[in-house]
Amino acid sequence: MREYSAPALRPIADDENASDVVWANAERFGDTVSFRRRVDGSWHDVTAREFAAEVTAVAKGLLAAGIEQGDRIGLMSKTRYEWTLLDFAIWAAGGVTVPIYETSSAEQIHWILSNSGAKGIVVETAEHRATLDEVTERLPELAHTWQIEGDSPAVDTLSSTGGDRTDDELHARRRAVKADDVATICYTSGTTGRPKGVTLTHRNLLSEVRADIDAFPDLMESGNSLLLFLPLAHILARAIALTAFASRVTLGHTDTSDLVADLGAFRPTFVVAVPRVFEKVYNSAKLKAHASGKGKIFDAAEATAIEYSQATDAGKVGLGLKLKHAVFAKLVYSKLHAALGSRCIAAVSGGAPLGTRLAHFFRGIGVPVFEGYGLTETTAAAAVNTREAFKVGTVGRPVKGTSARIAEDGEVLLSGGVVFGEYWRNEEATAESLEDGWFHTGDLGEIDDEGFLKITGRKKEIIVTAGGKNVAPSTMEDTLKAHPLISQAMVVGDQRPFIAALVTIDEEFFPTWKEQNGKPADATVADLADDEQLRADVQSAVDEANKLVSHAESIKKFTVLPKDFTEAGGEVTPSMKLKRNVVSKNYAGDIDSLYAK
Repeated sequence: MREYSAPALRPIADDENASDVVWANAERFGDTVSFRRRVDGSWHDVTAREFAAEVTAVAKGLLAAGIEQGDRIGLMSKTRYEWTLLDFAIWAAGGVTVPIYETSSAEQIHWILSNSGAKGIVVETAEHRATLDEVTERLPELAHTWQIEGDSPAVDTLSSTGGDRTDDELHARRRAVKADDVATICYTSGTTGRPKGVTLTHRNLLSEVRADIDAFPDLMESGNSLLLFLPLAHILARAIALTAFASRVTLGHTDTSDLVADLGAFRPTFVVAVPRVFEKVYNSAKLKAHASGKGKIFDAAEATAIEYSQATDAGKVGLGLKLKHAVFAKLVYSKLHAALGSRCIAAVSGGAPLGTRLAHFFRGIGVPVFEGYGLTETTAAAAVNTREAFKVGTVGRPVKGTSARIAEDGEVLLSGGVVFGEYWRNEEATAESLEDGWFHTGDLGEIDDEGFLKITGRKKEIIVTAGGKNVAPSTMEDTLKAHPLISQAMVVGDQRPFIAALVTIDEEFFPTWKEQNGKPADATVADLADDEQLRADVQSAVDEANKLVSHAESIKKFTVLPKDFTEAGGEVTPSMKLKRNVVSKNYAGDIDSLYAK
């Protein structure tokens, strides 16, 4: 059994909590620009003092609304300034933030709010509120709904209703929150399809923040800037946002609708993204170069960047390579820097594997991507590459205060201050995942002699898309199989850009379907795999399955296979459970075809 432990940082005091930094920044660095907030297309500065005043006003409104210490508040919105403001205000009022992806379905919202016992929720838009209204009657504990946009904006409403609450009352409430109190419950997909509530304490969050500051001292430096565009419901984005704020890095919020323009206007010092974003930057640049007749130049520049990075690892960058690299820095690499805002010195990646090719490419052009590894259960990064300890093909060493161990079966186990303590109201799942302080990640990996962790596979069935979205396939598969025409279904999409499915036809029902639809009696499934009516009927089943999940988790494409999965073929067990690895191998070509351009 191989193990590596990173030394601990200064311990978290028992009376600390994640909201303390709001007033610490305001008192000591009040004029520091903590945020740049986009209003009517322009970026406006928000100082640490101004932010503390806004948090205070909103938190007082929550007190006036009857929010008590430990009450759960849902927060459903895309990434925007108000998300971070409300998060801190909820903590200041003693509450617990329950993030909800803004693409969530009504049933997903219902499960999260009912399971967490949320007393209130903040939604972003009228569309979100309409989705919530579908399930409100089944949420008797939900007493408050606020909306960020519209005639009565949540921030304005809460700020205007807390006037009779004093500063002393608010500070007494926030100081009553201790390090081991729950700060947030983040719901993550499980193998059963029911999202599990990961309870993260203020100690967990503060441990992550301090580990990140230690890992990235040149990035987490006052005066730097970060443009955040990942969903704040994702723990990676949230952890980095907290770290940036604590480090007095100027933070901006946006979405991906016009990301290139936003990067150019904001000009961040660094960015945080999932691998899919880096793939898009690379692919876009390459396609543009080839379309303009400069493909050979780009390809040579790409090869040089990769060679330069590899030579850096070997400690032998020859003079000829240095000269080539300098030429391409002016011709090609500068344009890629411009696409990231021209001031970007590095990037942080997580949520899914980046791949060695992209890692070498971006480091070779002068924007090293520090790939890390973690889960919601580890408050984001449990291991990460840094400028001082960087090894392409790995996810770095464990962050400070964290230990990694490889179990006898190859599973990665983690322990330390960033590791969660329990799943909310789910003792069985907690017992399965935590043992003697070690979290069983469900991932397979290796630790080398220098302590670098490499992820080699997945022990769990959870699919992680190229965009970093966790998807539990079983719920959708079960819904698909409920259709009489469908025998088996396997959802795919691990490390792919979207979710797709392999579908087999029920041989017993197939003759009836052919008769009902006027198809030749002797036609086989292979004959009709691309039949318009057959695909329409399968699509109706797909549409039903997609109602249970968010847009990011929904099945975008499917293929009808010519024959069913069989026990004889090793594709299913005697009890008809899928052997995913066998199916993936047997139908690798069909899966690749789903993602072919």
